[in-house]
Amino acid sequence: MQIKQHRLTGVKWLESKFYNQRPKAEISLLVIHCISLPEGCFGLPHIDELFCGKLDCNAEPSFNDLQGLEVSAHLMINRSGEVTQYVDFDKRAWHAGVSSFEGREGCNDYSIGIELEGTDHSEYTKQQYQSLIKVSQLLLRRYPKLTKQRIVAHSDIAPGRKTDPGEYFDWSAYLEAL
Repeated sequence: MQIKQHRLTGVKWLESKFYNQRPKAEISLLVIHCISLPEGCFGLPHIDELFCGKLDCNAEPSFNDLQGLEVSAHLMINRSGEVTQYVDFDKRAWHAGVSSFEGREGCNDYSIGIELEGTDHSEYTKQQYQSLIKVSQLLLRRYPKLTKQRIVAHSDIAPGRKTDPGEYFDWSAYLEAL
């Protein structure tokens, strides 16, 4: 796996339509998220469908609130460690929402968003950590403004609104492995 033209090689590619051009801002933040659809259910196609604008919001009662939602991430890492990319890294994915880091608003402008298939209240798999570490190392090498100190949880940039990746994410082991 490597980064060529702002895209990972050797991973699944599904293009999201929920992105746009970044303003003149260098990539300088990595945001870790988690997602499952329905919550706590893994291995289903619904995350891909959501990020690609193809989710049938009538397929499951918990999807009703997702009607009209336009959201994406650059990457998602499933429970087995498989990586899917939806948006090129030099484009602005719509993952952070209303957000701020070190007093700077609009984190989507200058960040890369990685979703882990999971919940705030469940442990992540060894395979997910392995893939996340490998991808993070590639990103840190490719984008010089990214540093270990600029890797954050979604909850860090949207406190009170978001709680992911949650209490079971092992920050110390992850950051130490980088």
